[in-house]
Amino acid sequence: FPYTTLFRSLPDNLKALFRPMAMMIPDYALVAEVMLFSEGFETSKDLSRKMVKLYKLSSEQLSQQDHYDFGMRALKSVLVMAGSLKRSNPDLDEQVVLIRAMKDSNIPKFLSDDAELFEAIVSDLFPGKEVPNAEFGDLANAIIASLEKQELQVVHKFVVKVVQLFETFNVRFGVMLVGPTGGGKTACYQTLKDALSTLRSNKHADPEYQLVHTFVFNPKCIKMGELYGEYNLMTNEWTDGLGSTLIRNAVADTLPDKKWVVFDGPVDAIWIESMNTVLDDNCTLCLPNGERIKLNPNTMRMLFEVQDLSVASPATVSRCGMVYVPPEELGWRDRKSVV
Repeated sequence: FPYTTLFRSLPDNLKALFRPMAMMIPDYALVAEVMLFSEGFETSKDLSRKMVKLYKLSSEQLSQQDHYDFGMRALKSVLVMAGSLKRSNPDLDEQVVLIRAMKDSNIPKFLSDDAELFEAIVSDLFPGKEVPNAEFGDLANAIIASLEKQELQVVHKFVVKVVQLFETFNVRFGVMLVGPTGGGKTACYQTLKDALSTLRSNKHADPEYQLVHTFVFNPKCIKMGELYGEYNLMTNEWTDGLGSTLIRNAVADTLPDKKWVVFDGPVDAIWIESMNTVLDDNCTLCLPNGERIKLNPNTMRMLFEVQDLSVASPATVSRCGMVYVPPEELGWRDRKSVV
C-alpha cells in the first residue's frame, strides 16, 4: 500500500500531527565483533560472522518452540559467557571458547532432537574443533549426594540438567524452568539449592557456591493487587503485595547468601509484563505506588517454574534464560543408580 502517496495527499495541518519515524535492523555481526574485541578476542571478526550465521541457521532449521529465542539478548548472554571463559582459560583456542559458550547457553533450552541438529550446525561452521568437557567435579559430586539424600535415583542426564541450571544462573538474572508436570523441574532447582548450600557449609573455596534461600509462591493464584500491592480506593491506603514483600525482604538481606524468588505457576501476560524491568539490565521492580526496589544482581535470581510459554510475549522470552526439563529423560521405569 503506497503510504507515502497517501501522506503527501493529506492537508498540511494534518501532516503536522504525524511524527517521522525510522526503523532499522541492528547489525548483529558488528555488535558481536565489538563485544568480542572488548572481551579480549583477537579473531573477533571471523568469530562474529560464524556466530551470527549459527543463530540464523538455528532460527530457520530448528523447531519452532515458544521458549526459543535467538535475538539480541540471547546473543549478548553468549558473548558475556565467552568473555568469562576466555579470562578463565586464556591459553585455550578462541574458537573452542566460543563454541563452548554457545553450547552452554543454548543446549539447556533445546529439545533432544533440536540439540542434535544444533550440534551438527556447530560442527559444520567450526570443522575439526573438539571441545573439551567442562569439569564440575565438586558440584557434580554434591548433586549426586543431594539426590541420594533425597532418596532419588541418580540419573546422569538429570545431573547434567542441574549443572545446566547452575550455568544459566551465572549468566542470566531471570531463569525459566520449562517442561510438563512430572518432568522434575522442582527437584531440579531444589537439588541445586541443597548442593550449593552443602558446598558452602563444607567451606568450599569457590565463592560461587553459597547458601541458597528460596521464596516460593504461585503468582497465578492471587490477584494483581495482592501480587504487587494496591491502593484502597476508600481510604487511599497502600497495601503491600506478596511478591513485592518477598522481593523487598530478599533485598534487605545483605549477607552473601543467594536468594532465589521462585514463581511457581503459569506465566500470564497480565502479571509477567510487570517483571520486565526486573528481568532486564535495570534489575528494578517498579510498584504502582511509585516505589522502585533495586535488586542485587550478585545475590538474587528470579526463577520461573512453568509448563509452557504459549501466552508469554517475545519481550519476556528474550529476557530470561531457558532450561527445558524433558520428562522422557527420566522415564517411568526403575533404573540402576549409575552416572
